[in-house]
Amino acid sequence: MGKIAFLFPGQGSQTVGMGKALAESDSTIMEIFERADETLNFKLSNIIFEGPQEELTLTTNAQPALLTTSIAILQYFKKSGINPDFVAGHSLGEYSALVAAGAFSFEEGVRAVRKRGEYMEEAVPNGEGTMAAVLGLDRETLTEVTASVTAAGHTVQLANLNCPGQIVISGSKQGVELAGQKAKEKGAKRVIPLEVSGPFHSVLMKPAAEKFQSVLNEMSIKDAKVPVISNVTANPMTAASEIKEKLIEQLYSPVLWEDSVRKMIELGVDTFIEMGPGKVLTGLVKKVERSVKTFAVSDEDSFKAVIEVMKEEF
Repeated sequence: MGKIAFLFPGQGSQTVGMGKALAESDSTIMEIFERADETLNFKLSNIIFEGPQEELTLTTNAQPALLTTSIAILQYFKKSGINPDFVAGHSLGEYSALVAAGAFSFEEGVRAVRKRGEYMEEAVPNGEGTMAAVLGLDRETLTEVTASVTAAGHTVQLANLNCPGQIVISGSKQGVELAGQKAKEKGAKRVIPLEVSGPFHSVLMKPAAEKFQSVLNEMSIKDAKVPVISNVTANPMTAASEIKEKLIEQLYSPVLWEDSVRKMIELGVDTFIEMGPGKVLTGLVKKVERSVKTFAVSDEDSFKAVIEVMKEEF
């Protein structure tokens, strides 16, 4: 029998109203949103359920909001009795995966990602750094492009290796623009500027990583009960010491998502279940390997649909 991986989405998947119907139908789910409010000392749940979207999209809100919603959906999914063999999350989603794996408490996760968002915002003044998605170019060619632009004095690097032909670059505004132009000259089909508030997963995030170290030092990080696939290495990790180290590196290192998916498949995973709003990660998984089964759980209907299929299979 094939193995199961639970996936947790990152920033960009947030939508106003996410998790609201589940919370209203189940008091134990509502309790998770209330615990987030208590931990942060403000009504994050209001922003999640009612918006406005602009406020929810702010990095400092989006990060704890997504973690809270993903863990609420996971809590609901636990009724199914289906457990993962591996967990993984995209960037911020790695924190949801670590909470799911028991590496630290939900409250500590919420507090940490709120700080992570603040430090990421502060690291580079708004408008000075950015990101762009490059479609239709291989990673070797794009690495050469970014290296030549960086060598010329404009920082830019590969930030998210999402799936074949979809790589996000990150760096200074000029670095990303120049690399985008060069990528098109080298045959990229499209370069799409992303609506982000900073150059995430680039060396420009090192100041954020230094500040964030103190937040991680205060957390009681434990060994994970389920192997977590690291964004930084695309390998499974369970040791508390490695988890702590990789969460720092993750801020300024590329997210090796395609490699992570391939590693899970190599380890026997044939069923991927995304816990959270949207279907971004299941879409990327399918672009890496069409033959695997993917499900996205975000509400009661999608939960029931997964259970129906899984019952027949297992």
